[in-house]
Amino acid sequence: MNTALVALATAAFVAALLTPVVRFWALRSGVVVVPGGRHVHQAPIPRLGGVAVLVAFFVALGIATLFDPDLQTRLLARPLALVGLLVGGLAMGALGALDDIRGVGAWRKLLVQVATAIFAFACGFRIDSVALPWVGQLEMGVFALPITIVWIVGIINALNLIDGLDGLAAGLAFFTCATNFVVGAINQDLLVIALSAALGGAILGFLLYNFNPASIFMGDSGSMFLGFSLATSSMLGASVKSATTVALLVPILAMGVPIIDTLFAMLRRVIERRPVFSPDKGHIHHRLLELGVTHRRAVLMLYGFSLLLAASAIVVATGRDWQVGASLILMSVLVIAVVRFVGYSDYLKFRRHLRRRLESESLQQLRQATHGLLKTIYADPQGTCTMRTFVSRLGSFGETAGLLSISLSVRSQRGGTGVCFDWKAPEDPQAEAVARRQETPLTEHTVSMTRSDTLRELNIAWKPDNPRITVAVESLLELVLTAYAEVQENQQVAGLRRVSQTAVHFS
Repeated sequence: MNTALVALATAAFVAALLTPVVRFWALRSGVVVVPGGRHVHQAPIPRLGGVAVLVAFFVALGIATLFDPDLQTRLLARPLALVGLLVGGLAMGALGALDDIRGVGAWRKLLVQVATAIFAFACGFRIDSVALPWVGQLEMGVFALPITIVWIVGIINALNLIDGLDGLAAGLAFFTCATNFVVGAINQDLLVIALSAALGGAILGFLLYNFNPASIFMGDSGSMFLGFSLATSSMLGASVKSATTVALLVPILAMGVPIIDTLFAMLRRVIERRPVFSPDKGHIHHRLLELGVTHRRAVLMLYGFSLLLAASAIVVATGRDWQVGASLILMSVLVIAVVRFVGYSDYLKFRRHLRRRLESESLQQLRQATHGLLKTIYADPQGTCTMRTFVSRLGSFGETAGLLSISLSVRSQRGGTGVCFDWKAPEDPQAEAVARRQETPLTEHTVSMTRSDTLRELNIAWKPDNPRITVAVESLLELVLTAYAEVQENQQVAGLRRVSQTAVHFS
């Protein structure tokens, strides 16, 4: 226990000292999250806080190793595991930091995550078999590698997706560390104890600045590093009968909140016919805010839910079969209650509710207009669509979609705001008279997107047959906004290229 205290205290101290330094550098370098879109904060907040967590974790683990010769022996006995943790954690932290600073495409991130998971598998972090109550051990055989990849990559992205409120992802990760610590103590596994204490301490030191109101976010550098570390350390800590048997129920329950949120996010996007990697505001924390729950109270509610799941995970790891069964039944009832409370049950009733939304005439018009706009923009593989051409086509887009007005504004992080497009539909007295007779309500909606330190907002007004803004509508508008950003960036790059060529010519 002395080793655990040293690791915990050292990690918390280093993280508490280093986080303000990272915050200062991020502010000076402009690595901040601009308000708008899916973000619920009201002012620019620096990110990259995960760098402080990563450094604090490895410093604490190194000091704890020097402090305890027994821990040195355990680490030297499993050198591949140490290499997997070190290289994999640094790779995920570096990938996340690069995404925070410059932005990395979703598929490129996924490719690196899969490669890191394969490397971790080669270093001994593998799911060779699964221990289930009443069933026994299920050998994975040739499926060990793909299941391990799915587990590691899934946890990395689950923690990344849940990182939407101040202190939420860090707090949920801390409860998972606490669960791993307890299971490691029960199994008398000093390596798991030290890893969990060091990671938990780093999170606590960071939470001093990340809890609501946060002065810094962990960013992808933190969520990816923590996701990888929790996924791999849970493999070590969840073993009940042998070092090669992973009782997946324990880490699944311990990280139940981000896993549930990710599963419903995937289901929601499939039902809405959208790409799985597309962002939205339908996550569990967003739903709580829509229900009127305050920012801090929403985080505390999810903390409580995670704490119950952590307690259930400990029961699964240590209890008898009937205790495990009772715990799983209670947790199933709790999960169903939470799903119904936040409104996720609506997505499970898609045959009756969502199909009607997806087949509404106004949505079909919007989808057709979006398809036509994107087709004309991306038809030329050379990407020669200019801003003037794009803006001129927005009017046709609005008419095809049946919109009443379109407003497109741009705000740079370095200052300056301007409306670059403002369109209104031609007046049609006959249509206006019909609308007045039907008393169709006017619906306005704004979508935002931050890209290359620039906030872009697209505002539309229309009178759809379904006035509720669905995720599908928001996704289509985000596609239009993304196309605008790409056209603008391509034109800027083309301009710089012409300037450089002219300079070379005259030189």
